[in-house]
Amino acid sequence: QVRLVESGGGLVQTGGSLRLSCTASGLTFSMYTMGWFRQAPGKEREFLAPITGGGVSTYYADSVKGRFTISRDNAKNTVYLQMNSLKPEDTAVYACAARLGSGYYTSVNNYPYWGQGTQVTVSS
Repeated sequence: QVRLVESGGGLVQTGGSLRLSCTASGLTFSMYTMGWFRQAPGKEREFLAPITGGGVSTYYADSVKGRFTISRDNAKNTVYLQMNSLKPEDTAVYACAARLGSGYYTSVNNYPYWGQGTQVTVSS
């Protein structure tokens, strides 16, 4: 079955950087669009960015645009989220998701497969 495992979360100071990784198994990775999401306590899940199997990524949520970058390495079955200039409001559980297809999916409801998430905490 499809399995997604995130890593790279942790505690960082305001202005710092982290790189999250999500490694997939049980699927033909290059055939899946991947997405990154986050959910802060008491808030709805927020979609951050998608990347197609071919590596196209031109959409970012306004809250992270210019600071976060999504990328992928199909040889390693891994998608990344580089997070720079982190702010306390970026504190959340970050999760990756997968959907079969080459579309550019930007909604939470588009993704049937999810990882468990990794905690990111940004201290002020």
